[in-house]
Amino acid sequence: MAKTANINVRIEPEVKQQAEDLFSSFGISVTDAISIFLHTSIMEGGFPFTIRQPRFNAETIAAMQEACDIMSGKIQAKSYKTTNELLQALNAED
Repeated sequence: MAKTANINVRIEPEVKQQAEDLFSSFGISVTDAISIFLHTSIMEGGFPFTIRQPRFNAETIAAMQEACDIMSGKIQAKSYKTTNELLQALNAED
């Protein structure tokens, strides 16, 4: 059967490039990868892999929240004038 249908997907340019790089290492295009995914989904009757929420420990969740707060401007990122100053701060956290 000839390929006659189009699917348009909007995605971040970095993600597109990473996918192109990955799939080209297998010798296929992103279009081929999407086709494989769709055919496998049809054969499996659903996603061909388990979909679940990632589970992070409390320390990781706190770090992700801190990163979001820094990016949104809620808190100011720490900065150091020298490497020694950074290392002293890191050692003090232990």
